[in-house]
Amino acid sequence: MSVSIIGTSHTEFGRLDHDIYQLLVKSGKDALADSPVEAAEIGGVWIANYSGGGFNNQEHLAPYAVNIDQKLRFTPCTRVENACASGSAAIRSAKMALEAGEVDYALVIGVEKMTDLDTKGVTKVLAMASHWKTEGKNGMTFPGLFAEYAKGYKKHYNLSDNQLSETLAKIAAKNHRNALENPLAQMPWDCDYQEILDLPDKKNPVIAEPLRLYDCSLISDGAAAVVLSRTETAKDITADSVKIAALVQTSDYLEINKRANYEFTAGKKAIAEAYKKANITVDDLDFAEVHDCFTIAELLAYEALGLAEDGKGKEAIENGIVEKEGKLPVNASGGLKAKGHPVGATGVSMAVLAARQIQGRAIGHQIEAAKTGITFNIGGSAASNYALIYKKN
Repeated sequence: MSVSIIGTSHTEFGRLDHDIYQLLVKSGKDALADSPVEAAEIGGVWIANYSGGGFNNQEHLAPYAVNIDQKLRFTPCTRVENACASGSAAIRSAKMALEAGEVDYALVIGVEKMTDLDTKGVTKVLAMASHWKTEGKNGMTFPGLFAEYAKGYKKHYNLSDNQLSETLAKIAAKNHRNALENPLAQMPWDCDYQEILDLPDKKNPVIAEPLRLYDCSLISDGAAAVVLSRTETAKDITADSVKIAALVQTSDYLEINKRANYEFTAGKKAIAEAYKKANITVDDLDFAEVHDCFTIAELLAYEALGLAEDGKGKEAIENGIVEKEGKLPVNASGGLKAKGHPVGATGVSMAVLAARQIQGRAIGHQIEAAKTGITFNIGGSAASNYALIYKKN
């Protein structure tokens, strides 16, 4: 049995005037309107949200979904949290309920409102997704954690400072350019990598050596939603559904010092298992949306996907493989780096982007004849990992 996407919605990402309640309701209403089902048919609502309490003083967010439509009153509504992978975790929970026959239709909403806090406040809330006792409590931030990956990768594969900085700048520039075609993106910019490298320290300061400001994703508000059904039902009620052909979650040690700091070990395993479940290889993919919370994360994702051998991820960007006209476009939406990263919404956003690509109504750049895609979503410093493969029904 499989599950399919039968409705989608996606707000603009950025510093928005809407509060968290408005974002949640709008995304839910819009996804239902995009689907062939009514609110009364929804058997469960799953809300992906990392830290409504930390950002907006609002824990216990899920019941607010009843405000989407009065017919949702008395429907089970559940909040799901797994750091930046909360969205994929919520999709997994809804998928399991559908497969078990508990519900016939499910609504999944990812939402985060981060800009109520200043940068210092956001940094502290995000640090709570680390191992607080040994990392966040001692001043380790997420730029610091991913800087550990950058330093570990450089050392393990004997890269020079220039090789690493040029590769990361090329990834950032690609994603900013891709965002130019995405009307919902937060930071489109027509640039090349040399422009980023040439930025003065004042405009592109070191955040955590060797990562600079333009290696980091953005502080964002936004929401996205999907309506799900079992695939056999989806085929009966719409000609435009997209199947989730595989969804694999893997977890690793929360503490980064217990893991290899030069690869996404658990992420590689999730992707390999997803390929196996969907009966595909990397060569069958038409596009990928990956978790580029920092540019080093996209570099590691190239290797996790199998686009390049270990230590040779830079070849994927240098040879144009991951460009939007390349062999496997990666983050044609602009990615977290330029589309934006409202953390609880990100996994659902990826699913919406994938479904819309396959339906031929992409948000942003449309990849010609896209039939199969993958999303790779991580939580924390890649302690939580989700690989989802999507196929045209």
